[in-house]
Amino acid sequence: MSSIINNDILSPISSKRTRKEKLFKICGLSAIIFALSMLIILFITIFSKGYSAFYQTRIKLDINFNEELIDPTGAREITTLNTADYSKLISHSLFKFLNIDKSHPKASEIKSLISYNSFLTLRDRVLNDPLIIGKTVKISLIASDDVDQMIKGKINLNISQENRKISDFQVEAINKLKSNGDILTVFNKTLFTKSDSREPEVSGVLGAIIGSFYCLFVAVCISVPIGVFAAIFLQEFAKKNKITDFIEININNLAAVPSIVFGLLGLSVFINFFGLPRSSPIVGGLVLALMSLPTIVIVTRASLLAVPDTIRDGAIALGASKTQAIFNQVLPLATPGICTGVIIALARALGETAPLLMIGMIAFIPDTPVAITDPATALPAQIFMWADHPERAFIERTSAAILILLSFLIVMNAAAIYIRNKFEKKW
Repeated sequence: MSSIINNDILSPISSKRTRKEKLFKICGLSAIIFALSMLIILFITIFSKGYSAFYQTRIKLDINFNEELIDPTGAREITTLNTADYSKLISHSLFKFLNIDKSHPKASEIKSLISYNSFLTLRDRVLNDPLIIGKTVKISLIASDDVDQMIKGKINLNISQENRKISDFQVEAINKLKSNGDILTVFNKTLFTKSDSREPEVSGVLGAIIGSFYCLFVAVCISVPIGVFAAIFLQEFAKKNKITDFIEININNLAAVPSIVFGLLGLSVFINFFGLPRSSPIVGGLVLALMSLPTIVIVTRASLLAVPDTIRDGAIALGASKTQAIFNQVLPLATPGICTGVIIALARALGETAPLLMIGMIAFIPDTPVAITDPATALPAQIFMWADHPERAFIERTSAAILILLSFLIVMNAAAIYIRNKFEKKW
């Protein structure tokens, strides 16, 4: 009888608990599905806007390297060849193909079909091979950003020409070039071999990638040794007292400090006080090192703490000193966890923009940095600058740069996961 009563009492409670467990599982699964959906939407949006930046439009032209325009004296002096007006060679080739001359009312529109910087391609060709002067050679030149966007279908040709960036006459010229087989769509190697430019069709991320590499190099050289040794001292050697407690609390607090605060610190200390060059990777690396230090210290301490005390006691029992036990036994076993934490900390530093803005790494830098003291930008700062440009081609490159940055971050996080799973020991 009592068993029946107990079952009658417990059955509603058990049923209610089961419903709550099912509801909790549904909520958890819904949260995961929602997060994955947002992530997929984000990737699809970025990819749909940026994938077209990985190929570009080129126009093949029969360029007549007219000696009268390039080197009228025939002396072949470097100064003369370097200062010749190579833009006229491009204009003459376009005019000849379209059967017009420079007096045509639409002549200026035709000139803008080719990228403004294309004259540099002809100049370099002449400087590398002066024997080309006097010959006619078919050369592939980068099309302007408007032509490139039209070929990619990003410009609506059904609206009036007053409301688009390319005229009907230019459209006719492009179609004529296309029918002649002189419009090419090729892989955009310029995106990876050039630095920033005012012209979107010739801008690239090489300078930003090298700047980011230099910043991470400086950050690794400073934050990893200091962070690891500080963690070893605090975890293994320092006595537990109010001073060490104060230090530990502040390390945990620094890990949660907004990154822009570190940028302000770098601006006031490294640039204003020590006089280090502004917009340089050495300052960016120092700021990222300070930002990564708390994370590295916390992760290193956690990795050391995960090593059982029996390892320490066994080494000491066999005659090793405490220092020998830590560095010869404990530290090697904690290394996989430390490496994982360092990679994750640096991956976070790679994607930071705010501290780099404060130290001036958003300046227009058309050259590739050679040393850590040269003016440079970083990949997140480059994305920030390109996103501010109104041209559609820069929006395309912004998304492409985000994809490149995400690729680096995915590789770094995948390396951290691999190291953890490959070398981590279970106790």
